[in-house]
Amino acid sequence: MTVKEIDKICFIGAGTMGCWNSLVAAISGYEVSVYDVAKESLQHVVANQKDIGAYLTATGFCTPDELAASAARITCVEGIVDAVADADLVSESVVEDLSVKRDLHAELDKLCPPKTILTTNTSGFLVSDIENVVTRGDRFAALHSHYGSHLIDIVGGPRTSAATIDILNRYVLSTNNVPLILKKENRGYVLNALIGPVVSNAMLLLCEGLASKQDIDRAWMKHRNAPMGPFGMMDLFGLNVVYDGWQHRPADPAIDDLKQKVLSLLGSLIEKGELGLKTGKGFYNYPNPEFENSDFLDDVADASYPHNVLTSALVSNAILLAANGVSDRTEIDRAWMVGMILDTGPFTILDEIGTDAYLQLLHSQATFLSPQDTALIEQYLTAIAASVDG
Repeated sequence: MTVKEIDKICFIGAGTMGCWNSLVAAISGYEVSVYDVAKESLQHVVANQKDIGAYLTATGFCTPDELAASAARITCVEGIVDAVADADLVSESVVEDLSVKRDLHAELDKLCPPKTILTTNTSGFLVSDIENVVTRGDRFAALHSHYGSHLIDIVGGPRTSAATIDILNRYVLSTNNVPLILKKENRGYVLNALIGPVVSNAMLLLCEGLASKQDIDRAWMKHRNAPMGPFGMMDLFGLNVVYDGWQHRPADPAIDDLKQKVLSLLGSLIEKGELGLKTGKGFYNYPNPEFENSDFLDDVADASYPHNVLTSALVSNAILLAANGVSDRTEIDRAWMVGMILDTGPFTILDEIGTDAYLQLLHSQATFLSPQDTALIEQYLTAIAASVDG
């Protein structure tokens, strides 16, 4: 059932996420308008949503009848004024350029009715990077979805009201998705903040010649019972997206040397038009990538080293999220399991391997962690142990 405060939703940006989010909303019973500054993008909405709809029905999110009925609730609009007219909620999914997002939200603040809640689907910026351009700070938040996942992050900014967070939480639930309300802003939210270090360490192993992409993926798939490894994930995300993320990483002596190696590796694939799943070739060839072969895991000899590196990265960054007050361990585990469609979260993994064994990994595999981060992890674990003993 739809929530009483929301009837019409405007989705700005007709790319992958705009098409995904608007279709999910329409299936859930909301009236939807889709706007994009590029008219050609609007022309591809129907085709893109046809593919997305096939995935949603195949995975049981909706029935074919529910999908068919949603079409009547979606309208593509060429003018932004008409698109946002009477909108109760606006979801922005435009290019990850801060100036573009700020300019757009300043315009939306002027065009939208006073009742409208403005949200950003940004994956790389904070709410506070954008929200000071609007007067309605109490009705501005991040509503961030993950393509192909039921997980949706909700993050308030400095002025976001509890009432706005409540409406967004109930909205996410009404779409049969899983809301994760962060306690504070964090770049990468929770899921991306966990995936990023896993992928980064996989790239380190490959670039340093310590393991092949196949063995790295085998180690992850075998030990985590996952359908793909880090390189399969990157193909799914799009290598251009991964490249852009690395290209815009702040200068950091700990990763500057690796950054150039990663950009060179990804750049060589991108120059050949090999962007991953969407182009049919990336680290693997599609369809039927090598890692989906029934004998792929049979070739793994000793997967302990790459597995230890990746596991240390995952668990360490989960602890940092909890220690920094972004979310609690239960929610962090839930975000990982829902977002990755896996049955074990990082804190469960920590419980399984034990604190002592983890600390040995931490000190031998503390890649990309600063001394301050390592000290914070140790303090957190000590505090947890003391509370248990108490």
